[in-house]
Amino acid sequence: MALLALTLLGINSLQAGNGTPPAKKTAKPKPVPADVVLKLPTGFHAAVFAEGLGQPRHIVVTKQGDVYVKLNRVKNGKGILRLRDTNGDGKADDITGFGDYGGTGIAIKNGYLYASSDEEIFRYKLDDKGQVIDPDHPERIVTGLLNRHEHESKSIILDDAGNLYTNVGAYSNICQVEDRAKGSPGQRPCPILDSAGGIWQFKADQTDQTYGTGVRYATGLRNVVGLDWNNTTNSLFVMMHGRDQLHELFPDLYTQEMGNELPAETMYELHKGSNCGWPYIYYDQIQHKKILCPEYGGDGKKTAGEDAQDPIIAFPGHMAPNGLLFYTGNQFPARYKNGAFVAFHGSWNRQPQEKGYFVVFVPFKNGKPTGKWEVFADNFAGTTDITSPGKAAHRPCGLAQGPDGSLYVTDDAHGTIFKISYTGQ
Repeated sequence: MALLALTLLGINSLQAGNGTPPAKKTAKPKPVPADVVLKLPTGFHAAVFAEGLGQPRHIVVTKQGDVYVKLNRVKNGKGILRLRDTNGDGKADDITGFGDYGGTGIAIKNGYLYASSDEEIFRYKLDDKGQVIDPDHPERIVTGLLNRHEHESKSIILDDAGNLYTNVGAYSNICQVEDRAKGSPGQRPCPILDSAGGIWQFKADQTDQTYGTGVRYATGLRNVVGLDWNNTTNSLFVMMHGRDQLHELFPDLYTQEMGNELPAETMYELHKGSNCGWPYIYYDQIQHKKILCPEYGGDGKKTAGEDAQDPIIAFPGHMAPNGLLFYTGNQFPARYKNGAFVAFHGSWNRQPQEKGYFVVFVPFKNGKPTGKWEVFADNFAGTTDITSPGKAAHRPCGLAQGPDGSLYVTDDAHGTIFKISYTGQ
């Protein structure tokens, strides 16, 4: 498709946050390009807010409507972009950037913009217009986080009590002696869990914190990319990427079809001290049980993990949940209020056809799911015949809620940001 020219010409001389956006004009959003038409429930409409951005991962929107997005890799020397629609046509036309590091995490809390690389977390002071005051001199809040180039992204979120949370993904599939090797046993205890495979908690306003000053808030989580703070329950919710290669490593126990579906991609509500069981167990959404991993003596039927918590909800395997958002806006119909949106990125470990590449919705009430998950926004991939992630037109990653209640979705495959709105028609 013809990409919008977002070349960031002259970006090095621009300061993020300069200027004030004019009053927005009401305009009909431009439709998604014809080669990718998102499938949405009746009354919802999608528009392309920006294109050609590189690899946008997580995203936030200020109350004034400015969009900040974290790039997985720097583009034109910038790893954070600020996007603004100045003429009200539904597309970003004023784009500036700062931050000379790639990464995934980005968040806004109490007058600060927080952003992460794969090893560190920074924060930038915002003015009363939601604009970064000094983009070249952020405070370094956390340093020294583990990065072994597998599950290395650091997603971040903050609570209302001055705490910051980040995932540290396990640099392993299932903590074998030899990673992903057929016949290699699992290590017990798993040495990875001392510094990875969990969620760490830090203070939101202290600089240069390390593992030594942080708290291992939750453990037994192979890799978390999507996470959000639920204000209804005042607790942290996360989406875990389940383990790979049950069929490939144990063909006598798991057929190809079983390996495609298992284990579940799981949502957990976490509290200090939570244990979700990785690497010793996985959750089987078909049997509705916690199953002992075969590397630790399991046979696909033996249960284990009595000390590990059950997931809040379980999804089919190998869909890669990369974004989680609890919707608190008023634009969407009432049934969506306080429910959860999950962006599934799509994964490689499902053959012959991949699954995912959509955003789903889970209805919630009083902090608990009240019904089955449902596909909300589909056809990001542009085709149902996906044999590898590289064939997908778009891969959903980050989610954010705009001040008007619209939903933003990033695509880190081809650099698109979609904006989904509800008009009722």
